[in-house]
Amino acid sequence: MPQLNPTPWFSYMVFAWLVFLIFIPQKVLTHVSPNSPHTQETKYLKAESWAWPWH
Repeated sequence: MPQLNPTPWFSYMVFAWLVFLIFIPQKVLTHVSPNSPHTQETKYLKAESWAWPWH
């Protein structure tokens, strides 16, 4: 059965992992987003007390 012979498949797996671990992260980390996130100004609302009669 050719599936049980690890000689060609092991080298394919090692090569694929080298691509995933070396080349792909470099491309992902060098990606620059065209829309950089900006922090929005937070407006603090003044809490007003209620003027209800409590009796």
